[in-house]
Amino acid sequence: MGYNFAAGPSVLPAEVLKKAQEELLDYAHSGMSVMELTHRGPEFSDILSRAKASLRDLMQIPENYKILFLQGGASTQFTMVPLNLAQGKKAYYVESGSFGKKAFTEAQKLAKVIDFEPISLGSTEQSGFDHLVSFASSQIDPEAAYVHVTLNNTIEGTAIYDLPETNGVPLVGDMSSDILAVNYDVTRFGLIYAGAQKNIGPAGVTLVIVREDLLPQVEIFSSMMDYRILAENDSLYNTPPTFGIYMAGLVFDWVKSLGGVPALEENNRKKARLLYDEIDQSSFYQSPVKFEEERSICNVTFRTNSPEMDKKFIAEADQLGFKNIKGHRSVGGMRASIYNAFPYEGVNELVKFMKEFEEKNDL
Repeated sequence: MGYNFAAGPSVLPAEVLKKAQEELLDYAHSGMSVMELTHRGPEFSDILSRAKASLRDLMQIPENYKILFLQGGASTQFTMVPLNLAQGKKAYYVESGSFGKKAFTEAQKLAKVIDFEPISLGSTEQSGFDHLVSFASSQIDPEAAYVHVTLNNTIEGTAIYDLPETNGVPLVGDMSSDILAVNYDVTRFGLIYAGAQKNIGPAGVTLVIVREDLLPQVEIFSSMMDYRILAENDSLYNTPPTFGIYMAGLVFDWVKSLGGVPALEENNRKKARLLYDEIDQSSFYQSPVKFEEERSICNVTFRTNSPEMDKKFIAEADQLGFKNIKGHRSVGGMRASIYNAFPYEGVNELVKFMKEFEEKNDL
């Protein structure tokens, strides 16, 4: 049996894939595939409303937050967030990983054409993003639009679990790789966004959860990038990614069946602990993350004693069915992405292989 450790698009629950397979040619006796349903019809209206209700229940999202199913990937939100929330204001960015850096870079580009001031609260790039940026809330202007953080750094393998204090300024969270995997308090955020392809469903859907009072009060130059217009049209301003939303709804139902986000977080921590324990007890494997408390439970990064040995590990792992375990090209090494749908037994089998590989090669 093979195991897919890809960072995204990543493994989906087998139960969800089977359900989609059963309904692929004929959804709810409509005589049509989900991919053929009009987004204005009653069948898809039911799919959308149930997906929103399930997510609201799973994440305990208050009624004063809007749920949007959008397109363009999480990277489009690097522009949409300041465009909607920050005009005429300051906005703070935390650069603890590659995607936090990208968010700040895109904000700097946008600041050349609209009136707002992006400010970095710090970067750990000089040390290879091996730890998180720390900052004091007193550094933040209370009149600022928001503080942007990336909750889980997919490439580097770090994560924020204790949310920072922001001097009363709304917190914006890129939750792309740990949404539904860690039980965050939504009310601590003004806005959350996440690409679907890690814990929600197939690539193509971007989730945005935004507090109503943060919706723009002035018209945005593009209706397709205006949160207020998209919210007023219930994510149906144009044709949405219908199949992706359908799949997301099935995943939400699957999460519910397992006991919700707290149960999944507990299971994710169990999987990650098994892998980190193997790394920590070995002198052959090392974690590049500086502090244990900042280690991701979704993306476990590790390496051996040399890049050549890493390549050998990756090649042998692939032959045995441990797929996509190669680390991101910018950092090298290995990365085991063990999102919600990744099975515990897959981590256990990887640990067995790691032990065998070490015995053969730690000479």
